[in-house]
Amino acid sequence: MDSFARLVSAGPLFFVSAWLLMIFAGIVHSDVGVHPFGYITSLVVTIGLWLVLAPAIGAVAGGPSKKSGTKS
Repeated sequence: MDSFARLVSAGPLFFVSAWLLMIFAGIVHSDVGVHPFGYITSLVVTIGLWLVLAPAIGAVAGGPSKKSGTKS
């Protein structure tokens, strides 16, 4: 049940992180050299970042794997 609660809480966090990306891209666009973009583009970039980073974060958070068949 804990995994389901984390999944449900990730939904609103996705939309908030896309909104923050849009806001910060608008603030630093002249320093970074990008054009300001809208919310839809921010949603696409955010889902791309989440799809790339989620497996890496899951692998790191999972910890070391236990090898089967070895006893200590």
